[in-house]
Amino acid sequence: MRRFDIVRALLLILLAAVPLTAQSPAATGRIVGRVVDATSGAPIADAGVHIVGTALGSRTGVDGRYTIGAVSAGMVAIQVRRIGFAAKTVAGVVVSAGETAEQDVALGTTTVQLEAQVVTASSERGTVSSALDAQRSAVGVVNSVTAEQISRSPDGDAAQAVKRVSGVTVQDGKYVFVRGLGERYTTSALNGARVPSPEPERRVVPLDMFPAGLLQSITTAKTFTPDLQGDFSGAFVDIRTREYPSQRTSMLQLGSGYEMGATGAPLVAPSAAGGERFANVGRSRALPALVQQVGDIQNLSLTQSDVNRLVGSFRNAWTPQASTGAPLLNGSASIGGNDDFLLGHKVGYLLSGTFASGMDLKEGQLRSLADRGNSPGETVEIDRFTGQTASQSSLWGGLANVSTLLGQSSRISFNGLYNRSGENSARVENGLFTADALKARITRMQYVERGLFSGQLAGEHQFGASQHLEWNATTSGVRRYEPDRTAFVQVYERDSDTGPEVLRWLSGGSGGAVRTFSDLRENSHEYSGKYSVTVPYAGIIRVGGLFRATSRDAQSLSYAFSANGATNAQRELPLEQIFDGRFTAPGSTLFTFAPLAQGGSYTAEDRLRAAFAMLETSVGTRLRVVGGARLESDRLQVNAHSTLGSPVSTTKRWDDVLPSLALTWQLTGTQQLRMSATRTLARPEYRELSPIISRDVVGGENVQGDEHLESTNVSTLDLRWEQYPSDGELFSVALFAKHFVNPVERVFGSGSGGTSFVFFTNAASADNLGVEVELRRNLGALASVLSPLSVFGNVTVMRSQIHLSEGTLAAATNLNRAMVGQAPYVINTGATYSTSDSRTSATLLFNRVGARLAAAGGSPLPDVVDLPRNVMDVSMRYSVSSSVVLRSDLKNLLDAPYQTVQGTVVRDYYRAGRTVTLGAQWRP
Repeated sequence: MRRFDIVRALLLILLAAVPLTAQSPAATGRIVGRVVDATSGAPIADAGVHIVGTALGSRTGVDGRYTIGAVSAGMVAIQVRRIGFAAKTVAGVVVSAGETAEQDVALGTTTVQLEAQVVTASSERGTVSSALDAQRSAVGVVNSVTAEQISRSPDGDAAQAVKRVSGVTVQDGKYVFVRGLGERYTTSALNGARVPSPEPERRVVPLDMFPAGLLQSITTAKTFTPDLQGDFSGAFVDIRTREYPSQRTSMLQLGSGYEMGATGAPLVAPSAAGGERFANVGRSRALPALVQQVGDIQNLSLTQSDVNRLVGSFRNAWTPQASTGAPLLNGSASIGGNDDFLLGHKVGYLLSGTFASGMDLKEGQLRSLADRGNSPGETVEIDRFTGQTASQSSLWGGLANVSTLLGQSSRISFNGLYNRSGENSARVENGLFTADALKARITRMQYVERGLFSGQLAGEHQFGASQHLEWNATTSGVRRYEPDRTAFVQVYERDSDTGPEVLRWLSGGSGGAVRTFSDLRENSHEYSGKYSVTVPYAGIIRVGGLFRATSRDAQSLSYAFSANGATNAQRELPLEQIFDGRFTAPGSTLFTFAPLAQGGSYTAEDRLRAAFAMLETSVGTRLRVVGGARLESDRLQVNAHSTLGSPVSTTKRWDDVLPSLALTWQLTGTQQLRMSATRTLARPEYRELSPIISRDVVGGENVQGDEHLESTNVSTLDLRWEQYPSDGELFSVALFAKHFVNPVERVFGSGSGGTSFVFFTNAASADNLGVEVELRRNLGALASVLSPLSVFGNVTVMRSQIHLSEGTLAAATNLNRAMVGQAPYVINTGATYSTSDSRTSATLLFNRVGARLAAAGGSPLPDVVDLPRNVMDVSMRYSVSSSVVLRSDLKNLLDAPYQTVQGTVVRDYYRAGRTVTLGAQWRP
């Protein structure tokens, strides 16, 4: 915190001093911006920029930036010229008195003298075009989804939006898979800084936590460069929050929706303690204070009176209630601008908030386990249960972005973000415990609350014409709070062969009534800097470093309630009556109470230090070369403690050198070829290194970590041809190959009694090959009548092969399989119709992911596979006026089922239902 205090003090001093020396006359302003090559996106140095009709002008520096001061207030035109480029005049640049206008300009190359091009200022700010410009000028393979594309889709969060990117799939509605690789090979960042994970068994960030209304873009970098963090192999996903507008604007959006089968329908509803609808339950569902005071119950000798007091301290909520599904609601508001705030000093700002709530239904739900059959390769279904899950969900968030120029060569900015989500669900299912031939009903109620905050102070400084410095200091944190998860089991019994079936509490053993309390907190502090200098005849040299300190504290405590001596009459009572106090009165001896082994806790302390050096240079006029290396040193300690076991400590030390070489060859004015060779890594997740056993309460899997897991080294080759026929259009073909050493695999085995057992192991190696094709095209080139129609799509076809180590061969069923999480293909495609006046638009989106491994099967069980499903969405927009836009979104039109199979056994199955939403946006 001392470092942050120093930075804040310096910032206040600078802000106080700059206005005294940087004020402009009242009737003038200034224009700043950057001039880039329209073909490559590279900055253009020594370009002349002047105000048409005046003697005012400037020349660009090596980074393409320019500044023109003392510009008369009003609407002006600027002209940009550079030898070898077609001159361009940008009209309609608005300069306000005492303010700074920003205007970037892209110049096209030319070999003959052409008439200067004239465009309007607004035409230089198209978001889809800017995304393609960034993709074209990037060092490696990069894909982006912009705010404009998101606004034309029904996507409500970052997870839904990013699946439109080539080669990207999203599992469980939140976890990103790139090029068919599991989420462990994808790294997520917010405004360039790593985001902590709220998931107890993963370091991956669930992207459904980021509302779409707060997003400026989602950039997916598939090629490693030394200035990027090295622990990714599939992609580096950078979520950029919205930036402040150049002029003061405000926005209000409201909407509502209907989910077929859920909204207005009778559903089961979980019990509430208060605050669930706003994802803020506080202490209302916390572990009882008495249980917290007692602490480690396992090592205590409890009297029956103590047991009764402990049992009576829990919230008496066991059974879901009947309710009616609520409609979907969403809304957002924002205000931003670029105004004088500090003694005439101009500050850009954006304040934005968003909220969404609704009801989700998993209809026709089925789950079961697979067991070995009587013949080799045969699978038999066991523990089959069918039912329904209904969830009340909410997601809200806010951001505050502030930025200001200090003089003419420095910019300071602050980005703040806070998100919170909550899901309150109830599940009721009926089925059979195969081993005991027990017909049973299982009821679960679960509430999960997740929160994320991030605060980033960043600076950018230009020293002369050849030196540039960027730095940022970020503090962020997450919490996953799952208080008072309830699970109980009732069985159908007959008192005689001909008697009626009676539903009774399974009061014996330790699985009949269970309460679980989980809490995870992770905090991270990250500091990074990057310095670049242009050296004549050599190119641009960049060096930098990063330090990140991460701390995680995860706790899960489970307690079992049982009553072995309960009579049938007592077991037939509703659980709210059994636990209402009548059987915990003094002298009662009905209950026993104990912790369960599936609980436990662990802490992790992770310290990462990194440094890099890279050179960007040109060979001739067509070849750009970027090469360098990154050194990462990671120190990790994980301390694990199961509920019934002893603490175990695991220490890891990883030191890695990660080289990178990327070439971009400009074939023509519209075509280029990229080639790259890199090496990256993937480290095991914290929980995977904890050698304690955890288990779902009823019918779940046992999961055990392994402290001997090693990190994975990944070598990647990329080759990509790109063509940009015109503004906003793209056609590309890419080949990629990856070789993994020591990949970590999640493997399903079979434990005693048919219960699944999950463990983690290092395979010897693996290979991943694939092809990506991407197209974005306006159909007006085919016929003028088709000019309102644009099509876009991307297809990725890939194949992977795992090579098992000697230690895992005996436990493997399939010796010739793909990597866990690998899909053989991904298809994203769609079409957009937009009228010439842009008042009406409609977008059709389609997505399909091939069958992929959810987990490898341990001998003799086969692999667990997620089956393909087709997803189609439609989004429509209509501008009533210049300030009001109506929108309609249709999601999951095909309602294809989610299915996971293991051999001939269907492990999971359900349908999510179709959704219709209507809304309006107002910009006063």
